[in-house]
Amino acid sequence: MGILEHLDKNNLHHAYLIEGARDEIVPEVLAFCEDINIKTSGNPDFCHISIDNFKIDEAFDLRAMSTNKSFSSEKRIFLICANSFSLDAENVLLKMFEEPVPDTHFFLIVPDANALLKTLVSRFYLISPTPGVGVGITEAEKFIAMPLRDRIDFIKELLTEIEEEDEEGNEIVAQDSTRSKAIKFLNTLESVLHNNFLKNKDCFEHIFKVREFLRMPGSSTKSLMESVALVIPSF
Repeated sequence: MGILEHLDKNNLHHAYLIEGARDEIVPEVLAFCEDINIKTSGNPDFCHISIDNFKIDEAFDLRAMSTNKSFSSEKRIFLICANSFSLDAENVLLKMFEEPVPDTHFFLIVPDANALLKTLVSRFYLISPTPGVGVGITEAEKFIAMPLRDRIDFIKELLTEIEEEDEEGNEIVAQDSTRSKAIKFLNTLESVLHNNFLKNKDCFEHIFKVREFLRMPGSSTKSLMESVALVIPSF
């Protein structure tokens, strides 16, 4: 993704919001930290949180950790990866980022910055992928060209989530949850439709509503995505 061009080691912003795939972005952030002499292992002033849904409890914990004194005179780094945030958590973070703590820096990695409150996003230095670039574009173009039955099968495969457990039987949080994968594909699909195929207002309004419902706890990801397959005209 090339985030290093946005980072000035001599003048770091207090909070970066980076949009994209965490497995691609995290190594770049870790390499940058090492480059500025911030150890990313065995260092109490470096915290890496990776979670699916960031809730209010996690937000309070992060706020408490960020106000603690550092163990050294160096910078403190918080690297946070999350697929989604509860509204309560966002409100806690909104207040937290109103008053930056000196020498404390945050790197927040999310699949879709549009899912966050605009007021919260405004507190960050936003780093987004180059428009129109992404592996999912080919899949979106193929999806549009498919007959309805194949679209339904595609969605079923897209939303298949492999459940894993550790040795103690605890569920391992997926880097890309089903809901997160659906939102990312929907964003790419909307972009491809807008740029190449369709200028149908009703279709885009439906996609907008589906994206909003996908962010609501308890909504059916499968049913919502199948409704998108139904509403897009055949070409």
